[in-house]
Amino acid sequence: MQPLEQKIWQLLSPTVADKGCRLVRVQYRGEAGRPGTLQLMIEPQAASASNPVSVTVEDCATVSRAVATLLDVHDPIKSAYRLEVSSTGLERPLVQLADFASYNGRRAKVELLAPVEGRKRFQGVLKGVDGEQILLADDDLSQTVALPYSALSKAKLVLSDDDLAALLGERKASSKAATKRTK
Repeated sequence: MQPLEQKIWQLLSPTVADKGCRLVRVQYRGEAGRPGTLQLMIEPQAASASNPVSVTVEDCATVSRAVATLLDVHDPIKSAYRLEVSSTGLERPLVQLADFASYNGRRAKVELLAPVEGRKRFQGVLKGVDGEQILLADDDLSQTVALPYSALSKAKLVLSDDDLAALLGERKASSKAATKRTK
């Protein structure tokens, strides 16, 4: 996370928590001469690997209004920008070291700033953390690699075919239950 993003995270995190959500990612992108974009990804405080609930459009709007006021008062970004507040989506970003422990056993893609084992990109199953190291059972190496959290560029969960089938099965089951209730 860049220093500006870290400053914004610290500024907004308590307000987002007051709204029943937590920040997952703060990302600012800007180009000279054009308005930048401040993207906040949020999830409900109850969300976890075993409880993949998502925020609603209303949650995003509520958080957006609350943080917009705070950003106007503290003015951490001196130029014009757009504020976007969204859910994490199905392939949730992994940003904090604790995310890698929380999603132990799930598939992930990890990209590093510096090579490890001669590579910067890895995909496999998360095996937790060991100190400041992300443990990943790498698909290509067929072994667990220790990736330094300090070298993390970006990471996200990856849906496997089994994850997708389970998700579609849950939606199909809840759709049938809703249909039965309305009859």
